[in-house]
Amino acid sequence: MQTKTNTVTKENIVDAAIFLFNTKGYTGTSVREIAKRANANIAHISYYFKGKNGLLEHLVSKFYEGYLDVIDQCYQKCTESPKLSLMAIVEELLRYQYENRRLARFVHREVTLDSTLIRQVMMTYLAKEKYYLLNLLERGMRANQFKQVDIPHFLVQFKSLINMPFLQPQYMYEVLHINPYEEYFVKQYSKQLVSWLEQILFQKNEKQSND
Repeated sequence: MQTKTNTVTKENIVDAAIFLFNTKGYTGTSVREIAKRANANIAHISYYFKGKNGLLEHLVSKFYEGYLDVIDQCYQKCTESPKLSLMAIVEELLRYQYENRRLARFVHREVTLDSTLIRQVMMTYLAKEKYYLLNLLERGMRANQFKQVDIPHFLVQFKSLINMPFLQPQYMYEVLHINPYEEYFVKQYSKQLVSWLEQILFQKNEKQSND
């Protein structure tokens, strides 16, 4: 059973790793630096995470478990309306990533690399994300809430728009004049994404059909 002190130490290590991996990169950060910033012993990192690679796996898993939980909750809440479900996913995924923006930036950047860990992530977390969104789009088309779009291309565009603010915050500010690190970001950007969905996906006068 973990004590409060042990929990705090573990959380401090996680926070220190997220900060350093973002600022110095994963390969450029040593276990000693993480321990120093976390005010912990190197042995703690070995004990809790089995080393730096285990810490990386923990961070990626932590992020995607929360990410998929958001999608699942939105999916379950709006079972009768794919449109409402997708709109909820947009807002809540942006909120989740905003609240975990340092972790989101690191994980999205790490996913661009070719490694055994990332291939495992693609096979588990990202495959499950694709399943949810694919199922939602197909349901929406059958219900005449969505236009008949090229699903693979839509998924690529959708995911890019959801994640782009946390990978390229400066570019978002230059182009859209939105700062992903400000409190108003989620509300403002989610409105823009819904507007985009209305143009390319949502039927203007949808007629409900049996799902």
